Amino acid sequence: MLNKLDLSHWLQTILIFRGLSPEQLIPLAQIAQLQKFDKGEAIFLQDSEATGFFIVHTGRVKVFKMAANGKEHILHLLNGQDYFAEVPALDGKAFPASAIALEYTELIFFPRLPFLALLHQYPAIAINMLMSMASHSRKLAHMVEELSCKDVPQRLASYLLDLSDHESGANVITLDVTKTQLAATLGTIPATLSRAFYRLSSEGLIAINGSQIELLDRDRLQDTSD
Repeated sequence: MLNKLDLSHWLQTILIFRGLSPEQLIPLAQIAQLQKFDKGEAIFLQDSEATGFFIVHTGRVKVFKMAANGKEHILHLLNGQDYFAEVPALDGKAFPASAIALEYTELIFFPRLPFLALLHQYPAIAINMLMSMASHSRKLAHMVEELSCKDVPQRLASYLLDLSDHESGANVITLDVTKTQLAATLGTIPATLSRAFYRLSSEGLIAINGSQIELLDRDRLQDTSD
């Protein structure tokens, strides 16, 4: 476990805590808890009590909802320094989705009531949280737009470009999720996703080599995603 001083320095790198002073970060580190999960282990379940929120220290997390027909829809695939479940931690309502560890994962957990007490004591933390929730609202609106207004090849092109941007504009990117997980993320099924990959490949936009995807024509890929 990181000691509290090291943890407070690490928290400075997290978007919702950037710009906070050491006097504000140290109390955050003092209430934080390290939680460890094995691959496939549930972090929380949909409709269970929201006890706090989490930051990924190491590992990967899948956040998803299950429809009444048993179909899974992936909301987020999270890596190091990503945070999640902050909204139910604030409003006290149940977790709206489930989360599991995709591999051995260590999370930094902030229990709800001590964290709310810090928000009253340090308004700057609350302002950062509001900015974070505004950003998440924009992302959710974008997700709804993608699912309702774009076909699967368009969604796939957009996903590949976003993944490239997260890897500093690399033209060769690696898919770190299964096709089933990626299909659920894009709101489709594996067979339809495979056809979308084939279309982008046959049109000369991408080249596929196992889990590695090379972006051959970013401009045309961008046109396809729009």
